[in-house]
Amino acid sequence: MSEKNLIGNKIRQIRETQEMSVEDLAQASNTNAELIGELEKGALIPSLTPLLQIARALGVRLGTFLDDAPHNAPVIARSGRSANVVRFSGNCEKCKTSTLDFFSLARDKADRHMEPFLIDVHPPQSEEAKLSSHEGEEFIYVLKGAIEILYGKDKYNLTAGDSIYYDSVVPHHVHAVDADAQILAVVYAPF
Repeated sequence: MSEKNLIGNKIRQIRETQEMSVEDLAQASNTNAELIGELEKGALIPSLTPLLQIARALGVRLGTFLDDAPHNAPVIARSGRSANVVRFSGNCEKCKTSTLDFFSLARDKADRHMEPFLIDVHPPQSEEAKLSSHEGEEFIYVLKGAIEILYGKDKYNLTAGDSIYYDSVVPHHVHAVDADAQILAVVYAPF
């Protein structure tokens, strides 16, 4: 099963358990039924913002889409790599390739309030960056390469060793500059 289907199957399972139709979920999450249908089929690489909206509408945290068997014990991720990688399209609505490869560092940790990730960041697929926003906060520490963060009307360029902490309700976009980069990111999104 591809990484795309891991999230889509989880969304479908939770939606069906809650006896919600695709249309009900689309309305509750302020997205659209076509997007949810495509995500559930695994036809799209998801964008983080609609996933956060869908998680909130379902009453679950974002990490629920990544977890297999949540437990209360400490979670260890060896060498910064988790068992599964989840690929995101940044904020492209119909992307079929990834610009962000997320390795969850807390996968299966029950009742967590933060989502720590090791992320491989690839250069954008197009010149136009579409900013997105969601409730919560983000912390990013650059491990390798260079990234650019568009934040509201401001632009921040960071290289290895730099970090940034911001309110994610402000429209933002994170992408690599010229070549692949790697970041440690911690996302807090209340639900």
